[in-house]
Amino acid sequence: MATSGTGTGSPDTDLHCQRCPAPWMTAGVLLSHHSTVTLYGVFTNHFSANGPSRCLLLELLDISVSELLLHSSNHGCSMWMIQHCARDVLEALAFLHHKGYVHADLKPRNILWSAEEECFKLIDFGLSFKEGNQDVKYIQTDGYRAPEAELQNCLAQAGLQSEIECTSAVDLWSLGIVLLEMFSGMKLKHTVQSQEWKTSSSAIIDHIFASEGVVNSAIPAYHLRDLIKSMLHYDQGKRATAEKALCSPFFSIPFAPHIEDLVMLPTPVLRLLNVLSDASLQSEEEYEDILEDIREECQKYGPVVSLLIPKENPGKGQVFVEYANAGDSKAAQKMLTGKMFDGKFVVATFYPLSAYKRGYLYQTLL
Repeated sequence: MATSGTGTGSPDTDLHCQRCPAPWMTAGVLLSHHSTVTLYGVFTNHFSANGPSRCLLLELLDISVSELLLHSSNHGCSMWMIQHCARDVLEALAFLHHKGYVHADLKPRNILWSAEEECFKLIDFGLSFKEGNQDVKYIQTDGYRAPEAELQNCLAQAGLQSEIECTSAVDLWSLGIVLLEMFSGMKLKHTVQSQEWKTSSSAIIDHIFASEGVVNSAIPAYHLRDLIKSMLHYDQGKRATAEKALCSPFFSIPFAPHIEDLVMLPTPVLRLLNVLSDASLQSEEEYEDILEDIREECQKYGPVVSLLIPKENPGKGQVFVEYANAGDSKAAQKMLTGKMFDGKFVVATFYPLSAYKRGYLYQTLL
């Protein structure tokens, strides 16, 4: 099936199409969950060099987990981001597996952020198959391939049939590796292909979580460690299902985002820092003038739905600007970052729309 592209703009115009080798009816089933890329339509391309081909029209998403890993190299992603990604992907997998399908190519490049819906989404169902009716011989990508898929691929290349059938458990293995990479900030392809990993993967995971370079002692990382271990059993029968993984205590911990998270993950809400002084907040007349100046400036990049400047903590002195869509918010963030306002350099980050709508103005971690 087709994959989603990355880019900016509104969901009405950001459409992406690729050749679709799979039946479009199957695509409609797989792409009908909030954590899978949205399918806008299907059409036939009659001008292809190889003859007519079926194409899918998909939403254009934003940054991929692969890109996030590049930015977090050597120090890992925040627990907030890991939790957010894990929950979204597990919900997508639970849906797919319930329908009887296996994604079969889960990796950082195939998990993208949706700025409009504020969630991570699965893309690229080109290797997906119906469980028990697999019609592709080579599945998954090096570094994220489950042991049973590795065996099947080797036998298939030799023209032999594997006695062990690949199931939805292969997706859980891939996700376990992705989450371990997000936590450690390291690509683990060579690690998971080593003999040491095959004989003592649990000890290697313990070592990664014991490293002072990646663990904050104030964070109960052992819940994440245990969740990852439950996905990486060599025996696929003992591997956690997506539904069971969602019951992990890791998802009950209320993590706060780092400021880097709010710079990297676009949303329709912009948060401006280093704009107002305490004196500005105490003078009602000065406060109203600044409010109007900020609104006028922000409207240059798109219609402003709402604007909030709290006078008390939490969020005291911060400026929250809600745009109609994430495209406008991204344009504003790019132009306002580093701009001088009242003698100070503006810092512009995004802010979760869901938290903003609830009036939840948390303090982000540095």
